[in-house]
Amino acid sequence: METKDILKKVKKIEIKTRRLSDHIFSGEYHTSFKGRGMTFAEVRQYQFGDDIRSIDWNVTARYNEPYIKVFEEERELTMMLVVDISGSEHFGSTDQFKNEIVTEIAATLAFSATQNNDKVGLLLFSDQIELYIPPKKGKSHVLRIIRELVDFKPKSRKTNLSLALEYLSKVLKKKAIVFVLSDFITANYEQTLKISAKKHDITGIRVYDLREKSLPKLGLIAVMDAETDEKVWVNTNDTAVRQEFEKNYLDHETFFQKTFYKCGAGVIQMHVEESYVKKLLGYFKSR
Repeated sequence: METKDILKKVKKIEIKTRRLSDHIFSGEYHTSFKGRGMTFAEVRQYQFGDDIRSIDWNVTARYNEPYIKVFEEERELTMMLVVDISGSEHFGSTDQFKNEIVTEIAATLAFSATQNNDKVGLLLFSDQIELYIPPKKGKSHVLRIIRELVDFKPKSRKTNLSLALEYLSKVLKKKAIVFVLSDFITANYEQTLKISAKKHDITGIRVYDLREKSLPKLGLIAVMDAETDEKVWVNTNDTAVRQEFEKNYLDHETFFQKTFYKCGAGVIQMHVEESYVKKLLGYFKSR
């Protein structure tokens, strides 16, 4: 993709997702994710209805009238977008591929964080760490993140979520809001998720295509694995084949859901034809 086309695509995504974050998500995001604690803001005169436990007795004694300490939430947060860019993300049976929806969701979340003056970082992974952008504030930083999501070329097409979570624990020293965006066609990440979820506020966003759920009857067709390039011929008229295909899908879905819930992490699931706006809003409100 040429630079001109990349910039055009980034601008299109910015216009769409920034509008969503400005008018819909920023308030929901703000109330859904709390700061690191309460910090002292000021001392003011006591007013009727104030909690007497907040009285500053030293200042009260000095001025011979009651004063209270006022605290406010330490609001600044760090959001980390952990995005799967393996081969299976480049699949779609409708107008958009899974990775295109993932990019829009990531951009919307990033702009929502920026509205609250929070830092945003990006981790792109396959079965290796493809790119790490440390958390930072500002619109230009978010645009760089979107540009990487649009045009980054991974070295590998395989998937290893466990590796990504391990890396995250090493580079992020303080608690962060972490969104993991993937189709979760992978396994063996339960232990690393368990460790990461104790330190960070993690939400898994599973984006899938309906064609990954069941095979239509199309006779004998050639099927290629997007992560290994392995090509096989499949008889889609065979009931046993279709049942095995669906079972494989359900195994990944069940493992994802059970593992994230068990580890105390959040779960969002959507297929590419669903409105991610409604899904995100519903999730924020449920928190």
